[in-house]
Amino acid sequence: MDETPLRLVVVIASTREGRFAPTVGNWFVEQARGRGDLELDVLDLADAALPDGLTGYGTRPPDAVAAVTPRLAAADAFVVVTPEYNHSYPAPVKTLIDWHSTEWQAKPVGFVSYGGVSGGLRAVEHLRTVFAEMHAVTVRDTVSFHGAWDRFGPDARPVDEDGCAAAAKTMLDQLAWWARALHEARSARPYLRP
Repeated sequence: MDETPLRLVVVIASTREGRFAPTVGNWFVEQARGRGDLELDVLDLADAALPDGLTGYGTRPPDAVAAVTPRLAAADAFVVVTPEYNHSYPAPVKTLIDWHSTEWQAKPVGFVSYGGVSGGLRAVEHLRTVFAEMHAVTVRDTVSFHGAWDRFGPDARPVDEDGCAAAAKTMLDQLAWWARALHEARSARPYLRP
């Protein structure tokens, strides 16, 4: 069996000024970096500055998009760290998805969500349907922070560190299984999208 580390792109979805995303994202990246089976690439959409307006099919994409595309193409799996905005996900992550197509195909996606009472889970459920349209596979278990601002201490560490780490491990174990299985399948035969 191939033991080469899997390439995981962690997408930080929020670009809002004063965002809580770095707290959640940095904690999750630390959890993922502790694994020997994953090689990480953190894609912070606040830094990517993708344009909102899409170009026509066959038109050269803007430089900001062209810089991100090879990173997504090289990935074996993705994790989206997302807040919930108005019962859904932030617009910049939809922009990222819409600028790309084949880069998502036959690859697994996991989620780390945060927010108020729902912990960002409504954003995750909306993203599941979008990624299904992209021919990606979403993993069942998520990491979710309900009332996120109270779930992290002043040191930017989760108050329930053990429980949060266990949730991250469960999701990453599932993600790694799917990533390995789909990587092997894509290597054996190209994915055919109708």
